[in-house]
Amino acid sequence: MSTRALRRLKGKQRGQEALDLGDLSLEDSPEEQAEAEVVEEQLDTATAANVSSPSSSKGSSRKAKKNKAQKNFSNIYELICDAENEAERVSPEEDPERNKARNKANGNKDVENQDQKHKEESTESGDRVKKKKKKKKTKMASEDGQVNGAATENIDLLLENLEKSNGGGLQSEDSGGSIRRSVLHVEHRNLNPETELKRYFGARAVLGDQRPRQRNRHFHRSTWMTSPKDSWPRFSRPGISMALLESKNGVHYFTFEHNRDYQQVQFKFLDAVESMDPNNIVALLQLNPYHIDSLLQLSDVCRIQEDQEMARDLIERALYSFECACHPLFSLTSGTSRLDYLRPENRAFYLAVYKHMMFLEKRGCPRTALEYCKLILCLDPDSDPLCMLLLIDFLMLRSREYKSLLQLYQDWEEHRNLSQLPNFAFSCALCHFHLSQQEDVAPEESDKQRRQADQMLQNALMMFPGVLMPLLDLCTVQPDSTVSSHSFFGPKSQIGQPPALAELTALYVGRAYSLWKEAAVMLWLEESVKEVLCRVDAKDPLVEDCHNKRKQRYQSAPRNIHRHVLLSEIKEATSTLPLEVTTQPVMGFDPLPPLDSVVSYTRPERQHVGASNESTLSLFFRSLLPNFNLQGGLRQEDDMEVARAGQELNQEVNRLMVAMRDMLANIRFQEPPREDNPYRDDEEWD
Repeated sequence: MSTRALRRLKGKQRGQEALDLGDLSLEDSPEEQAEAEVVEEQLDTATAANVSSPSSSKGSSRKAKKNKAQKNFSNIYELICDAENEAERVSPEEDPERNKARNKANGNKDVENQDQKHKEESTESGDRVKKKKKKKKTKMASEDGQVNGAATENIDLLLENLEKSNGGGLQSEDSGGSIRRSVLHVEHRNLNPETELKRYFGARAVLGDQRPRQRNRHFHRSTWMTSPKDSWPRFSRPGISMALLESKNGVHYFTFEHNRDYQQVQFKFLDAVESMDPNNIVALLQLNPYHIDSLLQLSDVCRIQEDQEMARDLIERALYSFECACHPLFSLTSGTSRLDYLRPENRAFYLAVYKHMMFLEKRGCPRTALEYCKLILCLDPDSDPLCMLLLIDFLMLRSREYKSLLQLYQDWEEHRNLSQLPNFAFSCALCHFHLSQQEDVAPEESDKQRRQADQMLQNALMMFPGVLMPLLDLCTVQPDSTVSSHSFFGPKSQIGQPPALAELTALYVGRAYSLWKEAAVMLWLEESVKEVLCRVDAKDPLVEDCHNKRKQRYQSAPRNIHRHVLLSEIKEATSTLPLEVTTQPVMGFDPLPPLDSVVSYTRPERQHVGASNESTLSLFFRSLLPNFNLQGGLRQEDDMEVARAGQELNQEVNRLMVAMRDMLANIRFQEPPREDNPYRDDEEWD
């Protein structure tokens, strides 16, 4: 036996025993190394199986020479016992001839028995070795798991704290911030119109046989609101970025910013708008294909020319440019991101989302349009610059989100007085009626919903009697003579309305009249009208109370309602706008801007010279060349007079244009009757 094997058996390491010159050797021979390995394997298997008989050790040693799969113990010193026992276990291995003789004497039966025992022992020892390896591996894995678990727990704690801070901020907000998150929650999947179209028509009908093209494939940034198209120009940063202004109570306030190059393009765009030539905007877009205001303005031009596909494509391109410029913390769905409409850079985002929403609603995707409506409302729920509360009820009714509408009305009534808006007063009553008509509702619940619907509709008719006759007119329903001749619903109710109430009434009727065309809804409306007339004739005190409220309120509408009416383009509502709105120019890229705007950069002033004392010839040249100046500069008093005269002239021209537009809309061309006169003189027209 080699000295290395003896050292391992005694539990010593090299350098610990006393030096003996007789035992020194340069290197162990290969035979001695093989013998040492065999002895180590025999010792391990013997101790693992707890073999006490020498016969079993003989069989195991013989099998160990053939099979060397029981190596690589984690600690060989765990299997070493006393030196005497080790010598006894090793001694049979040193004399293989004695083992052979004993095997011959015992006979073949003993050999077979020993072979079977050895197989069982070897399998048991191998299993134990594997178990030890598994234990060590599981121990290592458990330690790693503990470390990873601690890290994940820390991350979870951070996320919980962040959620609590966000939730606390929402709850601490005025006007029901926590309620907004539950009712006005936005989901990413509902921002895609294909989700709604697949629900209606199926995925195969929507997608067809579309397969992604592998060749010439453009890789774009993944966005939620729009998907980039191959027909679009190659995207490059147009010069827009988003910055985080501040964070309060878990709410983040952002703003878009324009770099210097984008500001120069913006100045060129304003010059193109003043030229009143759409071709100048097209030329500007060819050089700057992702300029936002140019895309919005040209989209309006295409929509007026009835090119709806191009108009929608331009709006989607503007949204894609905005989404690529968003801040990493800006979230469309959390309800904690705010954009101030007072900043001109942020208004384009509001308008782009609003116009995209209207295209979706006309396309037949009211559920997707509702999601964008909630998104706009969450951007600034307190001031509501586009007055989305006048639209959200209509979209909820069209998408059959009845319970969500009632929940919104119940939660926001305290701080917003939604019952004072005609749209919510009638829409909530219609909501209860539709819930009472559902088949899966219990009879008791159906009766309860019907009673609530009757009560709310009667209250709405008493509060807003001017809604009934225009609504029946648009639904092509001839009212009963008792209704049309009654003073409560007759023409007197239309004339006596305050201007702001007339605007709200016309807006609701022009938008939601299609919801009242169903036969069951019209019968229910007829019953409620008859009941209201009975209460009016009986001089119900509620009727007089509603009359007093109409007189005191609705004297003047805020600026955001006028802006909403302009964007809605409903003829019945735009005709009720006051003169201070209709006499000023309205731009599609910024309709009716706030009076207290926060301006970050200003346009360089252009020199304009008055033309009060100019001759006809000079005025003619000025019409051809705007920079033409025949005379010198005018005095300051003259400038003031010219500015005042120009403003009055602008108002008069706008009034004339409104009158001309109304006159042209009412013109009906008729062919003159033809009379064949055989006695007509041929030279009559000579």
